[in-house]
Amino acid sequence: MVVFLYRPFLDASIAWPWATTFLAGVLVASMWYPYQRLGSEFMPELNEGDFLYMPSFYPGISTGKAREVLQQTNRLIATVPEVETVHGKVGRAETATDPAPLTMVETTIQLKPEDEWRPGMTMEKIRDELDRIVQVPGVTNVWIQPIKNRIDMLATGIRTPVGVKVSGADLDVITQIGIDVERAVADIEGTASAYAERPVGGRFIEIDVKRDAAARYMMSVRDVQDVVQTAIGGMQVSESVEGLERFPINLRYPQSWRDSPEQLENLPVVTPSGAHVPLTALADIRIVDGPGMIRSENARRTGFVFIDIAGRDLGGYVAEAQRVVAETVDLPPGYSLTWSGQYEYIERMQDRLAIVAPATLLIITLMLFLAFNRVIEVGIILAALPVALAGGVWFLWYLSFDISIAVLVGFIALAGVAVETAIVMLLYLNLAWEKRRKLAQSENRKLTRDDIEDAVFEGAVLRVRPKVMTVATIFAALIPIMYGTGTGSEIMQRIAAPMIGGMVTATLLTLFVIPSIFVIWKRLALRRVNREIAPQTQRPTHEVPAE
Repeated sequence: MVVFLYRPFLDASIAWPWATTFLAGVLVASMWYPYQRLGSEFMPELNEGDFLYMPSFYPGISTGKAREVLQQTNRLIATVPEVETVHGKVGRAETATDPAPLTMVETTIQLKPEDEWRPGMTMEKIRDELDRIVQVPGVTNVWIQPIKNRIDMLATGIRTPVGVKVSGADLDVITQIGIDVERAVADIEGTASAYAERPVGGRFIEIDVKRDAAARYMMSVRDVQDVVQTAIGGMQVSESVEGLERFPINLRYPQSWRDSPEQLENLPVVTPSGAHVPLTALADIRIVDGPGMIRSENARRTGFVFIDIAGRDLGGYVAEAQRVVAETVDLPPGYSLTWSGQYEYIERMQDRLAIVAPATLLIITLMLFLAFNRVIEVGIILAALPVALAGGVWFLWYLSFDISIAVLVGFIALAGVAVETAIVMLLYLNLAWEKRRKLAQSENRKLTRDDIEDAVFEGAVLRVRPKVMTVATIFAALIPIMYGTGTGSEIMQRIAAPMIGGMVTATLLTLFVIPSIFVIWKRLALRRVNREIAPQTQRPTHEVPAE
């Protein structure tokens, strides 16, 4: 059945080999249209089953207000039916491994199993609904995957897909540049949120000891500082032992004495003489501005701009954002912008591929030449690559997939399979051609175009069944991947998609285009081949003398 269906199309391709080859060239050229419309990303976003909500507050927020906003956002998030639990954290623990400022919130959102979701709900729809419900003035929303966020923060320090690092000497200038970048990218298509850190936006209570006044009360600067530390910050006075557990006991003044600078001014202090004086008699108390956190990278002060994107590919967004920022933001001398986040991974990938891809292609070409020892045969085999790539690119465009590491892995696998099938087809064609050549030598005649066509039919038609079975096996293994929904299915689909689309065009190339190119090649070389076998087909006859 397969041979019956294949033979008429093979007849047409052999009858018009130049037309068949031209159509293959048109298919390769058409790849330019979908390729220009493909986006780029480092890796597709995995569905981890949960969300991490990491909004940013403006600097200067108090602890009480941050706690209030955290509780408010938790209640809003819990109103979504798909949410199982909500746990939020503001500020940081007493550890150097998590230097989070008070302006950064981390809320872990655990979702219910998918079978308990409302009909038609997806992770994207849940995220959109959460973003619509949680709208708090002064809070910039960021919804990301928990594990992915941790990896990005450890690698780049940026918790959003795209980030801009502003480096320079003056924190005030860095703050202004960050605000300018935030305003510039806010109107770009695909910007879900943009927030520039305010490094100098912190608010602090400064207590400056009056040395002369403290001396009159027989107190040193250290004595006043100990009172401030104990009363406001707290001091560990003992430890509670309960079995194997140890709990520190801290002592400080009630919050009613500590909740405002005016209350601190009236904080009673007992002097060595036993007198009770307010703290304002010993120190000046005022609120001052200052940097809440000073970041530094490469020995330069740095401020971050966090940009969350939605509905657009990462590479295309950054390219447009870089152009807009370069046109609208003026950088003073000594200051620089660095695009970071996942975009750093894309840049590293492109730099490495620029070296690895040509080197790999060169090695493959050299190995093929050593195997076949003919440039024309190596060229025929390498022709399978652009034809197979064309099918893969068209299929990616149809599925709206962006180019990523997973897609490139799929293209690498596709190139191997396409070259393999091309080698097998060319090998069978060469064997059939060599058989016809030896037959012509044994019959003492020249090769004709009929011999070429017979060789092509013998090499292509008789071997079409194993080729079709090979391709069918590949499709049977890859197509179920496209319908998978389990963990990691997003990556596997992008690996399989180029192979599925590319195998269609690679099969057409193997079954039709390579035989057509083989016919053209042998027709052009027919005269030379006949000259090579002529000395053997036209042997001189020697007369035997009569006795």
